Amino acid sequence: MAIIKLTAIERRRLSVFITCLMLAIIAWVFVSLSNDHRYVIKEVVNFKNAPQRRAYRSLQSDTIDVTMEGSGWQMLFSKMDKQNRVVNIDLHTLDSKNFVVLSSQLKQINAERDAANQILAVSPDTLYFDFTNRMVKKVPVKLMLSVSYQKRFALANYISIKPSYITISGPASHIDKIAEWPTDSLKLNNINEDYNTRLNLRPVRDGSMVVFPKAVEVSIPVDEFTEKTLEVPVKLLNYNYDNVKIFPQKVKLRFTVSLKKYAETDENDFEAVADLNLWRNKGYSTLPVKLTRIPAFCKMVSIEPQNIDFIVKK
Repeated sequence: MAIIKLTAIERRRLSVFITCLMLAIIAWVFVSLSNDHRYVIKEVVNFKNAPQRRAYRSLQSDTIDVTMEGSGWQMLFSKMDKQNRVVNIDLHTLDSKNFVVLSSQLKQINAERDAANQILAVSPDTLYFDFTNRMVKKVPVKLMLSVSYQKRFALANYISIKPSYITISGPASHIDKIAEWPTDSLKLNNINEDYNTRLNLRPVRDGSMVVFPKAVEVSIPVDEFTEKTLEVPVKLLNYNYDNVKIFPQKVKLRFTVSLKKYAETDENDFEAVADLNLWRNKGYSTLPVKLTRIPAFCKMVSIEPQNIDFIVKK
């Protein structure tokens, strides 16, 4: 291939030509973007003033096409910025109709928007809704919790959720299937003290449903745990003999308990039993000891002995 050799003057002329061409293109782009254009973007529908006596379900997508007018710069940035594109639709007419005409609400919609984001038209212009019987129900809150504790620390009491029940309302066919309502996920690592927070409930995905309230107060009591030993008497079950002796009459319990409850936890908080029917019906020569009452959040380490001897005198 032949190589074209340019003189110094020709190279300067070519450089000037390319520079002028680039400047002309940039100037044309700036002029074009400065002119007004009509353009279409998608916006998410947000319903407000929902009817209180009727449950509804939208028969369309949750987005609509919005026609706007603005400079080329606004059009360009609108294509790039996909956040906070929401159009508020008033549903008060659903008390008597099963559709909403958006063009009749344009003035109201635009009054909530700044001058640079005025809407000229929407598509579809009419939104249709399906109606069913509305149902109101109270369901318990389900705490979505993942937690780990520092060594020697643990949950010291029941977790408090206020309110523990929330109210949901919507189509009866949907509400009937809901037995509980979850919170947002809460993840805690290596905690060593009480934890209190305000936690949002999981938002509804169906615009025909309403959840109240939107958040709950969560309190997680945490304390340091230590080991304690107590002797607890063994209670004999199912005996019809006046003279039954058990050996030993008490068992030694080793368990962990929170420091706050260490002093107040005693043998009256536990119940240890042995069932004589195991000898009568199954021929046991020793009776296993079982704990039928243990304080909440105490964890057993050992029972000594685990089996007791007995003598039956007829």
